[in-house]
Amino acid sequence: MSGEVLLEVADGVAVVTLNAPERRNALTPAMAGELVAALDEADARPEVGAVVVRGVGRSFCAGGDVQTLTDAGRDPAEPGAYADMGTIYDSFLRLGRVQAPTIAAVRGSAVGAGMNLLLAADLRIVARDARLLCGFLKRGMHPGGGHFVLLSRLVGREAAAALALFGEELDGAAAVRLGLAWETHDDDAVEDRAHELAARVARDPELARLAVTSFRTETGPPQLGWEAASQYERPAQMWSMRRSAG
Repeated sequence: MSGEVLLEVADGVAVVTLNAPERRNALTPAMAGELVAALDEADARPEVGAVVVRGVGRSFCAGGDVQTLTDAGRDPAEPGAYADMGTIYDSFLRLGRVQAPTIAAVRGSAVGAGMNLLLAADLRIVARDARLLCGFLKRGMHPGGGHFVLLSRLVGREAAAALALFGEELDGAAAVRLGLAWETHDDDAVEDRAHELAARVARDPELARLAVTSFRTETGPPQLGWEAASQYERPAQMWSMRRSAG
């Protein structure tokens, strides 16, 4: 591993850190693979009763790495490009399937794939000055990764349309108002508050893992399932990527 994703476990809480601040934690296939591996390790440790995901630097996650998207756009169906994008999708899905409750501690910006990542968590604590935007259409891309399902299950159809189709942007207060986040705090308090909540549920990791399984089953994505939505969006996203590259 390159160290672009870090894992620390203490007192039942696993902290997963996106650690590529020089590119604002934009996801490459390699980094996404490291994220999946870190989450696998957290699941393999029975003492882990909660997971906090955070980002180093000015952004939580600025989306998919530009070079990765450009390379894939030349021929999205080419096996290597298809696999690379699939690895990035897998990182969202893997976070959504972690056996313990998950919290995204969001400071700075979250765009595109970064939005998918925070939406995949069970709970979000965001900074007051956070910048949350879908950003796919602005970049000339169709959303991917089951974005519409992830977004609409939290904010509803109207707000999802405003954000994903019409490019509206949220700060922390607006995210809380719409139900996209639980709380908003000053930047330097976000991660402490996320850790406080995580430590509370992590006191009984066996129960936490059982409870979150029931929670996700009973409150999961409406209508089209998340995995099916991810595959449904993919041909349209591949078309948009190839158009942009051409």
